[in-house]
Amino acid sequence: MRSTRPYLIRAMHEWMLDNNLTPYLLVNTEVAGVSVPPRHIEENRITLNVSYSATKNLRMGNEQIDFSARFQGTPVSVQIPTQAVLAIYAKETGAGMAFQEESSVESQQEEETGNERTATPPKPPVSGDGKPSRPVLRIVK
Repeated sequence: MRSTRPYLIRAMHEWMLDNNLTPYLLVNTEVAGVSVPPRHIEENRITLNVSYSATKNLRMGNEQIDFSARFQGTPVSVQIPTQAVLAIYAKETGAGMAFQEESSVESQQEEETGNERTATPPKPPVSGDGKPSRPVLRIVK
């Protein structure tokens, strides 16, 4: 099953633009594939204005967000994997949505396995002599 994150990011972005708000993305710059201007990174985070007036060729795909923007007058190409987005919020009101951090290892494993999780049965408790202990039932009233 695909992640809901890119769909929610696009929905919040559209909602903010419809309400004349400025959408900002908070991005974890430690995630592999993030390409942003390094001098604007603070504590492995960067906040980016992703309004159409601040970006050029904004594309919000399921796997990646990319656009061109100017940072202190210098044109820069920005690439952000969607799993690196920590939040999308409106500059004016702070309204928006935050996401849990995903480790890149976990997300890569999920992609490789097709998001299928294999459950291993729990091991039965073992008594002091090495034999499995008997189940204990009690009456609850």
